[in-house]
Amino acid sequence: MRIAQIVCTFPPYRGGIGNSVYNISKTLSDLGHEVTIFTPDYGYMKEENQSSEQLAEAKGKFTVRRLKPLIKFGNGAFIPQLFFKLRNFDIIHLHYPFYGALKAVWLKKLLSDKKTKLILHYHMDNRAVGLKGFIFYLYKIFCLPLLARSAAVITCASLDYIKHSNLKKYYRLKPDKFRQISFGVNLEQYVTYHDDLNASRKNKVLLFVGGLDRAHYFKGLETLLKALAEIIKNQKYGSTILNVIGRGDLLEYYRKIAKDSGVEKSVFFHQEVDNSKLVDFYNYCDCLVLPSINQSEAFGLVLLEAMACSRPIITSNLPGVRGVFKNKKQGLLVEPGNLRDLVKKITIILEDREAAEAMGRAGRELVEKKYTWLRVGKKLDLIYH
Repeated sequence: MRIAQIVCTFPPYRGGIGNSVYNISKTLSDLGHEVTIFTPDYGYMKEENQSSEQLAEAKGKFTVRRLKPLIKFGNGAFIPQLFFKLRNFDIIHLHYPFYGALKAVWLKKLLSDKKTKLILHYHMDNRAVGLKGFIFYLYKIFCLPLLARSAAVITCASLDYIKHSNLKKYYRLKPDKFRQISFGVNLEQYVTYHDDLNASRKNKVLLFVGGLDRAHYFKGLETLLKALAEIIKNQKYGSTILNVIGRGDLLEYYRKIAKDSGVEKSVFFHQEVDNSKLVDFYNYCDCLVLPSINQSEAFGLVLLEAMACSRPIITSNLPGVRGVFKNKKQGLLVEPGNLRDLVKKITIILEDREAAEAMGRAGRELVEKKYTWLRVGKKLDLIYH
């Protein structure tokens, strides 16, 4: 089949949506499909030190068409020329939210023959305040219903998330139209080390992995920095450090919070980390912490990566995210934005190494059983056919 994947961001930009489309496309290609990705050209390929190793590995697997935006703002771009590019595809798979592509895709579906099927993958709600929030609201009430009705199938990583999302009313009307397809992780890339370096180090290590730009404001790093300030007050954990993996325009903002919270010397920001080095950070930490604050977080691919490296995880009790693992089995859930609860849950992990290691082993077993890209690709293959 000829399949068009339409997504707002794509590698070398580091982000969960683009990364998932990359792996989905690579797997579908291996299953015999002809895949073309349409994405805005933000100029990321020209930025210094941006990792393009993923694209090199996938060369020849699929085609990437980067379209020049007529208008762009952050990770949003208006690409009306997409309408003319969507010819002779069997499947158009739109990854929502991508407001700058919605009209082109909807018109193409409206004017095309019935052989072309539209599939909508609902990644997450978009939330904001002010003018930006008003724009999101307009798309929610006018454009999203049209897309949902036009789609042959709506895929999602979590039905739990959908039941609490902007699509919840439509889900109640048309539940049979939805298909849950969880994301995956590359188990050959994210592996568990079996050395004794963790046992021999004296300081505790927390890890945060996520974008530090405005598009990822919801990841909860500010709360984590304040939690670290409370944790190191305990003499037993005074030498605890936090490694922050990510880059973006809020970096200096988070540096200031770290300084104001008195943890400047305990926090290390790492902006340029390739995939092989990222595996080191996962393996040599006590736990990954993803304390997202609202439903803009719908899944959390970094949770799978950490579990694949046999690390326990701490994340927010949010729809979609809470279904990735079983609380107290592979990790711990924390109330979103609750500083005291976050401190408590981190302390539980740091205090009981044996229990933390058991959670880590259970996490690896879970991803091997449930979260592989081949499993995702095969489910999509069935839906396409």
